[in-house]
Amino acid sequence: MLMSNSDRPAKLHFMANGFRVLASGDHVLCAVSGARIPLDDLRYWSVARQEAYASADIATRAMAPE
Repeated sequence: MLMSNSDRPAKLHFMANGFRVLASGDHVLCAVSGARIPLDDLRYWSVARQEAYASADIATRAMAPE
């Protein structure tokens, strides 16, 4: 039986120039909005916080000093 990664969140380790898949899946959730981000569309994350973001605007706001 083939295992499908459809509709399952991946667990990732974020690095400066990419990410490593720790547990297979087809998406991650945005740390701020909770939006589903397909792995093929994932472009924004924080290495220090190990968080994914759905857009550049969300990433900028999340990392801005308070």
